[in-house]
Amino acid sequence: MYQVGIVGKPNTGKSTFFSAATLIDVKIASYPFTTINSNRGISYVSIKCVCKEMGVKDNPRNSKCIDGIRFIPIELIDVAGLVPDAWKGRGLGNRFLDELRQANILIHVIDASGSTDIEGKRVKPGSHYPGEDILFLEREIDMWIFSILKKEWKAISRRLDRDKVFILTQKLSGLGINEVDVENTLKDVGLERKRLSEWSDDNLLSFVKNVREKSKPIVIAANKIDIPIAAEYIKRLRKDFKRYTIIPVSALAELILRKAAQRGLIRYIPGTSNFEILDENRIDSKQLKIFEYIRENVLKKWGSTGVQKALNTALFDILGVIAVFPVEDENKLVDHDGNILPDVFLVPKGTTVREFAYKIHTELGEKFIAGIDVKRKRRISADHILTHRSIVKIVARK
Repeated sequence: MYQVGIVGKPNTGKSTFFSAATLIDVKIASYPFTTINSNRGISYVSIKCVCKEMGVKDNPRNSKCIDGIRFIPIELIDVAGLVPDAWKGRGLGNRFLDELRQANILIHVIDASGSTDIEGKRVKPGSHYPGEDILFLEREIDMWIFSILKKEWKAISRRLDRDKVFILTQKLSGLGINEVDVENTLKDVGLERKRLSEWSDDNLLSFVKNVREKSKPIVIAANKIDIPIAAEYIKRLRKDFKRYTIIPVSALAELILRKAAQRGLIRYIPGTSNFEILDENRIDSKQLKIFEYIRENVLKKWGSTGVQKALNTALFDILGVIAVFPVEDENKLVDHDGNILPDVFLVPKGTTVREFAYKIHTELGEKFIAGIDVKRKRRISADHILTHRSIVKIVARK
C-alpha cells in the first residue's frame, strides 16, 4: 500500500488534515508538539470508476465506489511537527525524520494565512510568509540525509570508485532511496565521473538535494484558505515556488463536512464542490451558519476543500501511479465469487501485464500466459504496459 507522509511545522493544521482524510480522531491543539507519536490511518485517493463506462453496478471489495467515484486506500502517516534544526535532534526532530523513511511522497501542510511563525507559534495573520516554511523543510530533510552520509564519508570515499552507485545506494536504502535515484542524481549533478574522495561538502549537498527531490517528492497543501489573506499568499507562493504543485486547502472545512456526513446530516462526497443538507431539523442555527460559511468561503471560492485533491495530486500526478482493475471473467467483469469489479490496484506507471499478475498473486505471475485488455477485447503480451483505469484479465496455466 502506498504511504503518504503528512509533514510540517506545528500549528499548520497538519493533524487536522490527517483527521479529515482518515476520520480518525487525533489530538489537535494550538501549541507545539501536540503530535508526539506518529498517527497512522487509512485514507483514499479517488478516480472515476469504470462501472458506468462498462454499464454495470459494481460491488467493490478492496475499495469503495460512491456515485461512480472509486475510492482506493492508501496509508497516511501524520508525524510530529518539525522545528528549525530538527536534523540536529532539536524538538522531536530525530523521531520526525525517522518516520519519513517509509513514505513514498510527502504532503507538506503549510499555513497559507501566515498566522504561525517559523517555530509554529501563533502570530497575526499575514505576518509570516509561508514560503519560508517550504525552504525550512527542504533544508531539514537535506541536512538530515547529508549528516547520515557525512558521518561515514571517510570510510565511504575509500571504497572503489567503480562501486559508487552501489555504495551510496547501500547507505541510503533505509531512506527509501533506490539505485535508479542514485544513478540519475549522479548524472544530473555532474558527479558520475568524479571520484568520491574528491567530493567537497558542496558536491555532497548538491547530490543530497537532488536525490531527495527524486526519492521524497513533496506536494504543498496551502492550508487555512478561508482566511482572506491566504489567497494573496498562495498567488505569491505559486510565483516563488514553481517547482512545486501547490494545492489550496481547508482541512478544517473538510473535517467538518466529513463528520457531518458521517452523522447523516449532509450528503457530501470528498473532493466535490458542494454538499446537500439532508435533515434541517437536526441542524441548529450555529451549525447552519458554519455550513454556509464553508459553502461560500471554501467550496464556491476554491472549488473544493483541497484535501482530496492534494492526495490525488500526490499519487497520480507526482508519483505517476495508475489504477488497474483485475477480473477473472472478461464478459461479466467478475471474480471467481461473482463480485463485479471487486478490486482495483494502484501500481507504478510503466507496469507490465506480467508484473501486474505478480502483484495480484505470485502463483499467477509464475503461471502467466497472457493478458486480456477487457475494454478493447484483445489479447496482450507479457510486456504490454498498462494504462490508467485499465481492466485486465490474466490468463494463466491451470
